[in-house]
Amino acid sequence: MKICLYGAGSIGGIIGAHLARVKGVEVSLIARGAHLDAIRRNGLRLISPHDDFTVRVNATDDPAQLGPQDVVFITLKTHQYLSVLDKVVPLLGPQTALIPPTTGAPYWFFHKLPGPFEGSRLKRMDPGGKQWSMFGPERALGCAYWAGGVVPEPGVAHLENEVCYLPLGEPDGSNSPRVIALSAAMNEAGLKAPVKHDIRAEIWTKMINSLTWNPIAVLTLADNGGIGRSAGAVEIARRMMTEAEAVAARFGATMATPMEKRIEFTVGLGDHKMSMLTDLQSGKPLEIDALADSIADLSELAGVATPTNDMMLALLKLRAAS
Repeated sequence: MKICLYGAGSIGGIIGAHLARVKGVEVSLIARGAHLDAIRRNGLRLISPHDDFTVRVNATDDPAQLGPQDVVFITLKTHQYLSVLDKVVPLLGPQTALIPPTTGAPYWFFHKLPGPFEGSRLKRMDPGGKQWSMFGPERALGCAYWAGGVVPEPGVAHLENEVCYLPLGEPDGSNSPRVIALSAAMNEAGLKAPVKHDIRAEIWTKMINSLTWNPIAVLTLADNGGIGRSAGAVEIARRMMTEAEAVAARFGATMATPMEKRIEFTVGLGDHKMSMLTDLQSGKPLEIDALADSIADLSELAGVATPTNDMMLALLKLRAAS
């Protein structure tokens, strides 16, 4: 099985390093700069609470060198991904499965969704329907990424979680041969990647988590424990989640985990910092548009207002610009 990780940052590196140890899996990474040079020179090192190992993988900055793959994970930030769509094409054969970013709603989100919204397009998340027309919704697989990681130095990926949870699923909920094979390879690699019959529930849950906690963290500069110690901040989070879940319910979606359990888990992470706060403090661009455009597309389609989310995202954009 040929698997390409387009984007060798923390998530791409974590997945790629694990999969590279599985017999019969050929891993390729699309990387650049000093990170690419280090991977080529020394291999890709993975550090986690349970492991510290180095693997040799095929790494390049030119996707055209690799040819068609069986599976392509796009592990870039959404704004980066939208700028390289043409470069993804050489990796796609007739049967290639594509897993686009799910920080926001992916372009295929309403493909094969039972009910009146089936086939609906997301005009902000997929401007001009470019992904839909270039890649087609039929090749898409869904994956929600629950893994905290960083790249502490070139050539190294650091998994901070005890478990890397990466649920997979087909848009139609089927147990297709491709999703079963990918899940088996990822589980053998030491990743927790169950096949879910409702992958949208997993994506909604992760998306709402990011939509809620990232703005609060950036605006307050607080770690998760600090947010949890503020009753007012937790109430804002609860309102944001309630609004977003009302949008999800309009499409028949349910959450993979109840709201109060998600709140308890997030604030219970103590000194852990949300990824967007880490990016802010590292001087990196913030992935705001994926969150703002997703909730704008989805709330508009659903006909459900999200005033608290709109307010928080407006403040977040101002913070990022200052």
